Amino acid sequence: MFTGIVEALGEVKKIEHEGENVHFTLSCPFTSELKIDQSLAHNGCCLTVVEIKEDQYVVTAIKETLEKTNLGELTQGSEVNLERCMQMNGRLDGHIVQGHVDTTAKCIAIEDQDGSWMFTFRYEGGDVTVEKGSVTVNGVSLTVVNSKQNEFSVCIIPYTLEHTSFKNIKVGDTANLEFDIIGKYVAKMMAR
Repeated sequence: MFTGIVEALGEVKKIEHEGENVHFTLSCPFTSELKIDQSLAHNGCCLTVVEIKEDQYVVTAIKETLEKTNLGELTQGSEVNLERCMQMNGRLDGHIVQGHVDTTAKCIAIEDQDGSWMFTFRYEGGDVTVEKGSVTVNGVSLTVVNSKQNEFSVCIIPYTLEHTSFKNIKVGDTANLEFDIIGKYVAKMMAR
């Protein structure tokens, strides 16, 4: 369980293919605090730490994860939004996030709003966003604006732009989406 509040940016140091799996070696400011078998969200996708080597750690993504997220597009040097799992005695600053990516979306517009930026994303599929509801984009908990069928926007403040991988997103880039869990359950019940 996560909150969508990014703790740090990690850097991809090495990518190794083994059959259908891909092993990502990354470094981050809190590598020394990690433990083997720990859950860690990478661009919103929960992966398990399988190895720690000095100031770097390794996670493995299986074929399904690579097909349903943007992790397969990472290259050596890519920055990744990181969040360790939520502590039950802490504040829930973002919203309830599972680390299970629902789909990916393409960034179709970035608008400078003189102090903030509006990013617009388009996606396929039946899940919906709700105006002023929550959505997770590359692991960042955000509030939806301009919710439309298969399209929505989010506004990014300077702090978020500077401290997350949003600073690297360009029009045409792919982002991981996790829709609000309560909204997903309501949509499923309504579909029945």
